[in-house]
Amino acid sequence: MSGRVVAGQGGRVVAGQGGRVVAGQESRDLWLSGRGPVLLFAFSVLLSATTYLAATNQLLNFLEQREAVNLTVQLAVAVGVLVTLAVSADAISGERERGTLESLLLSPVPRRAIVLGKLVAAQTLWLAAFAVAVPYILVLGRGVSLVGPALLVALLTGTLLAVALAAVGLLISGVAGSNRVSLATSFLLLLALFAPSQLPPTPPSWLSELLVRINPVHSTLRYIEAVLVKAHPWTSDLSYLVSPLLTAVLAGAVLLVAAPRLVQLTGGVSAQ
Repeated sequence: MSGRVVAGQGGRVVAGQGGRVVAGQESRDLWLSGRGPVLLFAFSVLLSATTYLAATNQLLNFLEQREAVNLTVQLAVAVGVLVTLAVSADAISGERERGTLESLLLSPVPRRAIVLGKLVAAQTLWLAAFAVAVPYILVLGRGVSLVGPALLVALLTGTLLAVALAAVGLLISGVAGSNRVSLATSFLLLLALFAPSQLPPTPPSWLSELLVRINPVHSTLRYIEAVLVKAHPWTSDLSYLVSPLLTAVLAGAVLLVAAPRLVQLTGGVSAQ
């Protein structure tokens, strides 16, 4: 981030205008610096390999078509959120280490506008990942009335989860003492949230269901499966989206409240 912003009235940028300015500059830096294209290329390679395996297993009757589409959508959401988290985890701590945060702090932009702009910029990577996933879903879902629901559920759940974890990533990035710590902590958190969805199913119980519902990643993937594989109505399993929604709201609120203490030249939330 270069720190170049447009000053508003009296040389001070209001929060809404400042957020738009920061979001625009951060988005340009993300894509023009090459970080965005590299992450998107890695995402497309992984998605291509998974889609090929799903299509092959479908032809061999190892996978039903709904399961193949579900697998691709879940991977697109999970990995799309992963790259979004990677960008947000680097947003503050990375700028500290690259020496670009100081110029941003000297600009007439409220610090809440800075974190809001960074949060919005991180979402451009998720939206680009979703755009890459569209043709894969179209190929696997052709011939059945599944393409529309698959695209819609991927966009809605992926955006909700991307906002939630990007906010968490920014919080970690602001508190972390180094960029390495921020990235490692964020990836370990995502691994801890994603791993339960890959374990063998356990016998139904109130405890196992509770663990699913309080995990924003696992509950989101469970909702996708309910809509695409079990063909449940969209509204019958909305309770699975409570966890990612609460995470997005709470993490976003904490991020905005703590912004003046997070966006500083040293890690932590010490008083200004």
